[in-house]
Amino acid sequence: MAEVKPPQGRGPLARREARLAWGMLAPSIAIVSLVVILPLLAVFWISFKPVTLADLRPPAPVVREALRGHPQAPGDPARIEYRLRNSSQKLPIRGVTLQDEWPAGLAPAGDLDPRCTIAGARLSCDLGDFPPAHRERLKIPVVAGAEFPESGVRPEASAPQVSGKAENVLLDARFTLGNFRRIFDGGEFRTVLAVTLIYTIAGTIGALVVGLFAALLLDRSFRGQGLLRGLYLFPYVAPVIAVAFTWVMLFDPFSGSANALLLQMGLIDSPINFFGQKPLALVMVILFEIWRYFPLSFLFILARMQSIDTDILEAADMDGASPFQKFRHLSLPQLLGILSVLFLLRFIWTFNKFDDIFLLTGGNAGTRTLTVDVYEQAFAISNIGAGAAVAVVIFGCLILFSWIFFRYISREEGL
Repeated sequence: MAEVKPPQGRGPLARREARLAWGMLAPSIAIVSLVVILPLLAVFWISFKPVTLADLRPPAPVVREALRGHPQAPGDPARIEYRLRNSSQKLPIRGVTLQDEWPAGLAPAGDLDPRCTIAGARLSCDLGDFPPAHRERLKIPVVAGAEFPESGVRPEASAPQVSGKAENVLLDARFTLGNFRRIFDGGEFRTVLAVTLIYTIAGTIGALVVGLFAALLLDRSFRGQGLLRGLYLFPYVAPVIAVAFTWVMLFDPFSGSANALLLQMGLIDSPINFFGQKPLALVMVILFEIWRYFPLSFLFILARMQSIDTDILEAADMDGASPFQKFRHLSLPQLLGILSVLFLLRFIWTFNKFDDIFLLTGGNAGTRTLTVDVYEQAFAISNIGAGAAVAVVIFGCLILFSWIFFRYISREEGL
């Protein structure tokens, strides 16, 4: 009888190799989880919470201590004053207590606050509950005792300790869809989404087309080829804040060189505010995106073009094919793979782009994209929950685009 062999990949050696592979991957998986997955889960969590900037710090009682009266000798009256407040404008703090060391050289005078006791050299106060935005002053009359030091008394030298219990809106179990209703209500979100798609698609396709054209120009040997290729990389490697400031100054309506040149040539009658009027501001931002990021496409496309077998191009020359025919039927089919990958990467990066638009226009004049909206919601109006909700929408849009890309486009290109 023939020996029955175990299915391939299920033997002890294969299982041992699988365990070893998972063990080697475990650190990477843990790092990715900490760096990517946990912040992503935090954004999803916050998007369903009514969180503002003030809620990022949990409610806590705050106290400041001061000595009023400045006694100079034994028998001089004074008072110790504690200024207390609830740091939250919306949430109460329960069971607030105050603990502080009693300063040597001072003795209580008159009636002590009924919420406080002095045992030994320690002051203890049970202040009860603090409602939202609560403020109060706890005043304790004192008198300088016989052992009053010549250097005076500084009760602030011992920091008072306050404690209490309060809900943390970030950690409680209350959730709401109000953040999503806020961003979806009205036509503002549709406008922002439309601007984002126009900016992303036009910027991505433009960068690919210009990069392809630049690669075609430099896909040959000539004197100064290396220098010219290096110059082509300048927009991509230059600091974004420097090039953005240069563009703003260049197209400034009052002191910009572009307006001055157009006026001198008689092409315009008055200066144009390139970054301050619709829809020109969006066009300028798209042109900046194309100019700044076409070098990346240029590098990848040029590297792929130089790996194409020259024999088929020489055979096409012998058959009398024109340069356009060689590009259309020989070069372009072999570039579709890298063009697809570049389109995917540039689409994702441009969809998430924030710094370019913020530096050029600040999101004004019809250039407000979803990423700028995240900043506006979270920091301009202090609504962290709404900003996180917009970030979740961005994540959903990119997941949808990636699914469409890998479901249809990449299959056609054989990726």
